[in-house]
Amino acid sequence: MDFQKTIEPVKRAIRFNTVGSRSLIANAIGLAMLLVLTCFPGSIRAQETESSNDDTDSIGIRLGPVFESVWEFGLEIQSGGNASGIMATVPVPMSWPEQEVEIIDDFKSDNVSRVKRKSQTKWAEKMEFRVNRLQSGASATSYLRYRIKKKMIKAPADTSIFQFAKKVPSQVRTFLKPSPYIDSKDKRIIEIANNLKDDSLSAWDQVETNFRWVRDNVEYKFDKTIRTCLEALDNEHGDCEELSSLFIAICRAQGIPARAVWIPDHTYPEFYLVDQDGQGHWFPCQAAGNYEFGAMTEVKPILHKGDRFRIPGNKEEVRYLQPTLSASNATAPLGLKWIQREVAEPLTDSPK
Repeated sequence: MDFQKTIEPVKRAIRFNTVGSRSLIANAIGLAMLLVLTCFPGSIRAQETESSNDDTDSIGIRLGPVFESVWEFGLEIQSGGNASGIMATVPVPMSWPEQEVEIIDDFKSDNVSRVKRKSQTKWAEKMEFRVNRLQSGASATSYLRYRIKKKMIKAPADTSIFQFAKKVPSQVRTFLKPSPYIDSKDKRIIEIANNLKDDSLSAWDQVETNFRWVRDNVEYKFDKTIRTCLEALDNEHGDCEELSSLFIAICRAQGIPARAVWIPDHTYPEFYLVDQDGQGHWFPCQAAGNYEFGAMTEVKPILHKGDRFRIPGNKEEVRYLQPTLSASNATAPLGLKWIQREVAEPLTDSPK
């Protein structure tokens, strides 16, 4: 799928200025090509490093075998003309209960003046780097190399203890609101949610009923264009983006917090329930692909979680964090390449 709709607000915000006012510069075509997430979970050269951490007695998710891999995340900027005062950002992995991240190396070309890691939100981190000046035809590259330890997730041993939250914590309430492409307040979504709601079911079984309905009624079909959950209903097909969005929308319409999880080449949803003591837990599921509910065997690194973000220079919320690029002066548009690649050790001192 391509992300034309997602980046459209970014393109509308682009202002190309040759006299020096600070402006957002982006090569929209290159960005769209490089932001393509095909939603086909590809192979990964991950190594199972241990089979411990099997939290048999855990009330929430149970963490199983650990898989280790090495990834690089960063940006490359190409200059079509002379440019100065360049700043760029890119999302990078962060730690989660099922994921440990360790920066083991970094690379920056000589013309990169500063690299800094900072939090975007509680659920996302980004790398920011600055370039003082680029001559026409030159490029600047910077990336961080991560060792990722990703733990498999097993479903809870006893699902009957989980309930809907009577009072959703403030930090979780954002995952009850509509998001880009997740139209949880649309009347059709509300009608589906009401029809699926069954008070005789446990909370766990209710969410799984929603999950099964999406998989049974929307056929998986790869699409180059990202579409809303309503378009998936109309078309009766979608890929990981649309299936995840529809599941999330139905859950939110029933008052169940749910959110998207972003990994290279794929998206899947999580839903939120509380245990008998009122403690909240997030559980993953595969809206597209193998039937995994409350469990996850995906070993690719998590980039971030959530589906409502703001990026500099864009007034509209976006569905996922994407690279940004700006310059104070530029005589021609800048191109941006998003680096997100798995690599094999030993480490090298130059970009591949």
